[in-house]
This record gives sequence, C-alpha cells and structure tokens, in this order.
Amino acid sequence: MNYDVTLSAASRQNLLSLQDAASLTAQNQTRLSTGKKVNSALDNPVNYFTANGLNNRADALSGLLDGISNNIQTIQAASKGIDAITSQVKQLQSTIKQAQSNAAQNLPKVQGAAVSGGASGIANVTEAAATGKSQRDTALAKNLIGAAAQATSGSAGVVGIAAATGSDTNVFRIQSGSTTYEITMTATSTVSDLVNGINKSGLATASVDNNGQLVVTGQGSDPLTLVSGTKTTAGAFTAVAADTNSLFGTGTQVAAVNATTTSAVRSSLINQFNDVRTQIDQLAKDASFNGTNLLQGDKMTVAFNEKTGSNASKLDVQGTLITSTNLGIGTLVDSSASQAGLNYGVQNNSDLSKAADALTNVLTSLTALSSTLGQNLATVQTRQDFTKQLSNVLSTGADNLTNADMNEEAANSQALSTRQSLGISALSLANQANQGILQLLR
Repeated sequence: MNYDVTLSAASRQNLLSLQDAASLTAQNQTRLSTGKKVNSALDNPVNYFTANGLNNRADALSGLLDGISNNIQTIQAASKGIDAITSQVKQLQSTIKQAQSNAAQNLPKVQGAAVSGGASGIANVTEAAATGKSQRDTALAKNLIGAAAQATSGSAGVVGIAAATGSDTNVFRIQSGSTTYEITMTATSTVSDLVNGINKSGLATASVDNNGQLVVTGQGSDPLTLVSGTKTTAGAFTAVAADTNSLFGTGTQVAAVNATTTSAVRSSLINQFNDVRTQIDQLAKDASFNGTNLLQGDKMTVAFNEKTGSNASKLDVQGTLITSTNLGIGTLVDSSASQAGLNYGVQNNSDLSKAADALTNVLTSLTALSSTLGQNLATVQTRQDFTKQLSNVLSTGADNLTNADMNEEAANSQALSTRQSLGISALSLANQANQGILQLLR
C-alpha cells in the first residue's frame, strides 16, 4: 500500500537501508536457527536439488543397512550350526573308535579238527614222537601237496592236497566279505609257507598251535571262507574236493565262517551313536535366524545398493540342506554282517572302518561348507562397512552444499544489528529538519 506522504530524499534512502537490513536480518536468523544456508530451492536451486539427491541416496543406503545386518546374523547362525554339528560328528568318531578298540573278541575263527588216526592237528602225537619235534614244529614242516603221508624221522610228511595237473597251479584262496586273496602253492610249499602267505593277505592271520592245529582268524568281521583249488593260466579257479588228511581235518573247503561271539560293549554304543546322529538333524533345523535357515537349503539375497535390474548390486547365498543322511552318516545296527548303503554293522570291523572313513569325509565337507559361509560373511561385512562409509560421504557432501558457516552467520548477525542501529540514527538525523519546522508551527 502506498501512502501519499512526502519524505525527504535522505529519509527515503535511510528507510530503504533499514528495510534491506531487516531483510538480511531475517535471512541471517533463519540460517542461524536451521544451520543451513540453503533451505529451499529459492535459496539456491542447484545446490538444493543436488543435496536432496545425495540425501535421498544416503537414506536409501542407510535403510539397506538393517537388511544387511539381518543377513549377517543369518550367516552367523548357520556358521554356529556348522560348528556345533562338527562337534557332534567328532563325538560320533569317538564312539566308532571305542567300538573299534573292542574288536579282538569279535572275529571269525577257523580251528583245525581231528585228522586220520584219531589225533587232532596237521601232525599228530605219533608223528611228533617220530620226528623228535613238537606237534607244532612237525606240522609247520609238512609239505602241502602230494599224497597224504605221515611225518617220520626221515620225512617231513605231506598234508595231502592233490597236485594240479598240466599247466594248472595249486591255489589257496582266502575270502573276507567281498575281498579275495590267493596264495600260490608249489610242490615244495610247506605249512609254514602257507601260514606266512595268509599273514601277508591282510584279510586274516594264521598260526599253528601246540596241538598242531592250523588256526586262521579273520582281521575283519566279515564271513571268512578258505578254499583250496587249482587255477588255469587263463585265471579260472576250481575248488577241489575236500582231502581226508587236510589242513582242517575235514577238508580245506571252509565256507562263510562268521564270528561266534558278539561284543556287548559295541552293542551298548548303538543308541549312543544313533542319538547323536538324530541330534545333528535337529540342530541343523534350529540354526535359523528371522525365518531363514541356510542349513535347510534356504536361499538368501543380500542387497547392497538401492538400484534394480541389471544395476542392482547383490549377493545370493545359497544354503545347503544338512541332514545326517545327506552328510553320509548312516545308523549303527547290532549285526556282524556288512550292511548295505549308509548303515554299519557294529559287530563288523569292516563296517566300522567304513563308518570311520565316512565321518572323516563328513568333517571335510563341513569344513568346506564353513569356509564358504565364512567367505560370504566376510563379503557381506565388507559391503556393510562400505555402505556405512558411502552413506556418510553422501550426507557430508549434501551438508557441504547446504550448511551455513555458523561463524560467518554469527558475525553477520552482529554486523546487521549494528547496521540497524546506525540506520535508525541516520533516519532520526534526516528527520531533524522536519522536527525544526514542527517547532516553528507550535
């Protein structure tokens, strides 16, 4: 609104100065109260919108940090689960070792029986008396192949295994479970040579006792089969009929001899082993965080930036379904027979070895899985730190564009206050002439 008032030029000039000072004072007070020199697009459009863009991205990245933090906890939960499962597998290893340490009493054993003449053993009492040696030494010195003959003072004697004909060779075959070992016997081979051959097989141990009886004990719990036969140059094996005066008294064909005793100690370990195995399954199910379980095959996606599509920065963490079966851990069964699949006969030494090997492989698999989780965790933690720092850089950049220099604004405030005071004084002086006229009119 304009007023039809006549002011002197000096008054009008001082009035304009006061108005400018008031406007600057208002701007200065806004900056002091907000701490910013750019509070709207009217102050500085370029800086305002640039700062807005930086702040929006900083806010978006800060929002992602919560998700990243949850993802880190999910990986750590899975990693702790792996550690606990590893500890459980080591308990299973301890149980298997305890079962293996009780192996000696649970082995298949073949013992010689009565031979011709009514006495027991490869060499009887009469033969020992004739040679002047013990029954054991007399038996060890006997030849294997040829017509059965008693040992005398001038002859070592013959066990009585029929000689192979033509180009065929005499063979003594040992079979433990599915593993076979063959010992070639020549015309000069003795019982001592056969004992040494059996001991080299790795499937059984052999000896001749004081009664002249051949004793063969399996090194594993698998059924033990001992067969004498012949073999062609082409490799075909033919078992021969039992000899009357043979190694075991009733013939050398001894098929599928199983252990006659079971280990109560081993039997007592079955529930212990299987219970821990069950705990592995339950533990893997419990290793979840916020509904995601990487040990149950869940997939987790970690977002590292606010973009979408091909511009999105993310990490996919694929979990693994962990169960005792998937790891290759079977159950213990109270049996001396070798078990099919992943199960193990606790009374079977070969199965116990199989279980020990399987558990070693399980630990290797768990170590590899733990390493993978560790790498993912390191990656996510690195990106978390980077996101925090980048968000701080963006916020700082935005502040640099819009924040006011408070020292400068404080100085401006004082200067404007002084300027207003001086403007008021100047306006007062400019109006003194009018005040003199007013005095004349009175």
